[in-house]
Amino acid sequence: MSNFQKILDSFSIKDTLNPKIWENPKEPNKSVMIPKVRKGLMRIAEEFIDYLGEDIFVDDVHLTGSLANFNWSEFSDFDLHVIVDLKQYEKQSDLYKQLFNLKKQVFNDKHNIKIFGYDVELYAQDAEEPHYSSGVYSVMNNEWVSKPKKFKNEVDKGILEKKIKSWTEKIDTAIDEGKDLETIKTKLKDYRKAGLEKDGELSYENLVFKFLRRSGHIEKLFDTVNKETDKELSIERTIQE
Repeated sequence: MSNFQKILDSFSIKDTLNPKIWENPKEPNKSVMIPKVRKGLMRIAEEFIDYLGEDIFVDDVHLTGSLANFNWSEFSDFDLHVIVDLKQYEKQSDLYKQLFNLKKQVFNDKHNIKIFGYDVELYAQDAEEPHYSSGVYSVMNNEWVSKPKKFKNEVDKGILEKKIKSWTEKIDTAIDEGKDLETIKTKLKDYRKAGLEKDGELSYENLVFKFLRRSGHIEKLFDTVNKETDKELSIERTIQE
C-alpha cells in the first residue's frame, strides 16, 4: 500500500472509541478514561503547567481531537489542552497568549512523550477560544465536556483525494519555483479555519490539512519559507545588495 493511500485510509470512521484509552468504548454515554491513562495525562499536564509558570491558574485539562472521538487512527496523537482564562492577566492577556504559545512550541520540541505509541502534544488554550472538536474530555474532572457522537456519513474519499492532490501540487510548485510561499502558507491556514467553522473537524478542508501534515508537505513548506527568510537576512547577501 502506498503512503498516500495509507494516510487517506486513516480518515475512515471507527465503530468504537480507542479501546486502549476508554472503558466501554462502544458507548460514549457510559465510557470513561482508563485510570492509568488519565493518571499519566495528568502528570504530563502538571509538568507543562509548571513549565508555563507558577502564577498560572488553570481552569481545566482537556483531551480533544481524534483520540476523543471515532476518527482515531495510527496517525492520531493525544491532543492535551490546558485551559486558562487569560482574563486573569487583565491588560497583559495578549502578551501572555504569545508567551504561552512560545512555551508550548518549546515544550513540545524539547520533549518526546508517548502513550501507547501516540505522541502527546500540549497546548495552552484560552477559555474563551473557539474549539471545533465534537469530542472533549475533562481529564481533570474525569468526565465528558462534549460527548462524541458517531458520524452519520463516511468521508467521500474520491472528493477528498482530488482536493488533496490540488493542494499538494500547489505546495510542490511553490517550493520548486520558490514563489508565493508565504501566500500558500496563509491560504492554507485560512482554508482550514473556514472548514472548521463551517463543517467542523470532518470538513474536507480540515482533512486536507491533516493529510498534508501527515504526509510531510506542511513541514516541507514551512521549512522552505524559513530557509528563504534566512537567505534574505544573511549578511553576505545584504552586503552585496
